[in-house]
Amino acid sequence: MDIRKGYLSDIAGITDIFNFYIEHTNARFEVAQFSIENRQEWFSQFSSNPKHQLFVATENGELLGFACSQPYRDISAFEDTVEVTVYLASTAKSKGIGSKLYARLFSSIVDHGVHRALSGVALPNDASIALHKRFGFREIGIFNEYAKKKGEYISSVWLEKVLNVESN
Repeated sequence: MDIRKGYLSDIAGITDIFNFYIEHTNARFEVAQFSIENRQEWFSQFSSNPKHQLFVATENGELLGFACSQPYRDISAFEDTVEVTVYLASTAKSKGIGSKLYARLFSSIVDHGVHRALSGVALPNDASIALHKRFGFREIGIFNEYAKKKGEYISSVWLEKVLNVESN
């Protein structure tokens, strides 16, 4: 298995993974599937700021998952804060791939002035919460039934990780 920076050529595989979660889970709140064009626009954020990174896991030409750091909010007050996420292909779960992706992501962004990493996890998702806690995240709180998909309310736990303890 190879963990490397994501390339534009990975967009089809990334789109497939996103769409699986949109269609089959509440991890994504969208109801309409993403298009490759939509994800190409999303991909452009990873080329302009070293705090925003995308890594993919591949094996034998197959994209197994990805992890990324993205802007939390698009205003200067949050320039040292990122939102991180990891998604795996349904066939790649429980193999340590998420941990390898996060390890690579955090080692990449820690030297670029990222102060806090945040992540929201739709509930229930014990595996994702456990993964985040293994990487030093702590629970901040729960947004209870704040989203609705397919007629059901969804709650999310929000977690944070300190990356840069020095003040900027």
